[in-house]
Amino acid sequence: MGKFVYQGKNFYLNGKKFVIRSGAIHYFRILKCDWRDRLLKLKECGLNCVETYVAWNMHEPYEGQFVFDGNLDLGEYIDLADSLGLKVIVRPGPYICAEWEAGGLPFWLLNYPLHIRCDDELFFDKLKPYLLKVFEIINPRLVANGGNVIMMQVENEYGNYGNDKNYLLKLKEFYESSLDDCLLFTSDSPEEFCMKSGTLPDVLACANFGSEVEGNFKKLEKFRADQPLVCAEFWCGWFDFWGGEHHRRSVESKIRELEAFIQNDYGFNIYMFCGGSNFGFMNGANLVENRYQPTVTSYDYDALLTEAGDRTEAYYALRELIRKKTKDVPALTAKESVKKAYGKVRFSASAELFDNLDRIGTTKLSAVPLSMEEMGEGQGYILYKTRSFSGGTLYLDELKDRANVFCNGKAVGICERGATNSIENLETENGRCEIAILIENMGRINFGYKMFDRKGVESVRIWAQTLFGYENIILPMNNLECLKFLKLPEKLYHTPAFYKGQFIVDEVGDSFLKLEGFQKGFAVINGFNLGRYFTAKGPQKTLYVPAGILKKGENELVVFDSDGSIELNAEFVDKPVL
Repeated sequence: MGKFVYQGKNFYLNGKKFVIRSGAIHYFRILKCDWRDRLLKLKECGLNCVETYVAWNMHEPYEGQFVFDGNLDLGEYIDLADSLGLKVIVRPGPYICAEWEAGGLPFWLLNYPLHIRCDDELFFDKLKPYLLKVFEIINPRLVANGGNVIMMQVENEYGNYGNDKNYLLKLKEFYESSLDDCLLFTSDSPEEFCMKSGTLPDVLACANFGSEVEGNFKKLEKFRADQPLVCAEFWCGWFDFWGGEHHRRSVESKIRELEAFIQNDYGFNIYMFCGGSNFGFMNGANLVENRYQPTVTSYDYDALLTEAGDRTEAYYALRELIRKKTKDVPALTAKESVKKAYGKVRFSASAELFDNLDRIGTTKLSAVPLSMEEMGEGQGYILYKTRSFSGGTLYLDELKDRANVFCNGKAVGICERGATNSIENLETENGRCEIAILIENMGRINFGYKMFDRKGVESVRIWAQTLFGYENIILPMNNLECLKFLKLPEKLYHTPAFYKGQFIVDEVGDSFLKLEGFQKGFAVINGFNLGRYFTAKGPQKTLYVPAGILKKGENELVVFDSDGSIELNAEFVDKPVL
């Protein structure tokens, strides 16, 4: 039996003073085969803890269907950290932010008349089965039971969202009644209004910030004097969104702030130590001054380890700081991964989306457009087919998030949330317009009061006339083996299409996929969805290809392009372009 507690300004692990020096690594953003490499590098930097969120929407993607194996084996991740001598800090949500789809909340909640993150009985009813599954994994791994989990977070940055103390109290009581002895904590901005709303009197209060260590800890100390000073998220970098700039932070700036933690024995968790990737369609989005900003596929974050797990200059600088302070830093044994440039892809076949709807889509008829959630899926695309007996300007009301619009089989324009929701001058053919609207969920909002919105379109109009009568076709894009591929056409499609190609791997290593000839879509290698690309907008120009999804010999690449490819030009290179 062990014990992790605090008294005054200090933590104690089994009676000995313990200083939290942690780094964030989200197991669900990294392939399982790479977990040990990332954790070992964290240990060899001189840190003693790893912190991870737990994403509800990954572990319960559909209501009542739980997944805790493979790349989502939380228990094995914690055990692996234990084998390396690392303690673990777990943050199960229900909300995690993390620039992750809906902040970790599962899409299917939207099909219920409930309110998230407040004292709503139905919300609790849907939440409890997930938390109990997590607690089954965590409980035997708590320090109190001889394990290595030292702390768990109740909710996340709640003061930035709401002020329902009854909700926080019920959540905390559920943690306590379901777990053996475990130190609980909250984390919020150190601003007074956040601390007052997001904390509980008998729960450790931590602060989140990226600079001005002393000033922010003074704010925390003013609010909560007799407890350790802990930064639960020290933001060493920042995330990117499509159409924005790639964020970089100077090594000097990072190390200056980290030195203040280390010299004063303040507790800290570096966010992120290794950011990893938003594989598939799991990136989140932000809404800033009504401008929708979907996060890119890479979660490199300018972290101490790159997206591919390579040590950075800041890594070595921090390791030296810790070495000087503690005189006890492990030797460097972890290797950097092999990076390979496999060259150009040889494309051999294609499949037009509209010719394969019955193979990869599910159709429902309705008078008005159905949302993705009503169709039973949360990620991917949805296609609406309808018609009008007159031409004119087409309006898409409450578009979420990006639409390719076709009239009588021809591409007529693109609409984007917060930019434009109309297409002018639709023309009839034989007295009617056959309209098809392909909408992509670009990522649910993960922060703020407008988070967790439905995807698709609310209504479609020609001028003021609302169009009724729809084929709603949901396209989760997780069944591409059902596509019927044909010989490449002489001219590339101007409609959404899939392109299949092959490339040879002589030696398996990490690589980066550059898709210069394609415009907008996603890429799949050997059945694994690498994530989205958006060539024109950037800033990300390559997709990280972990060695774990490759095999020696021939490998398969499938690229989906919603906008119509310019040329079939895809190449594997050995350096990222972010």
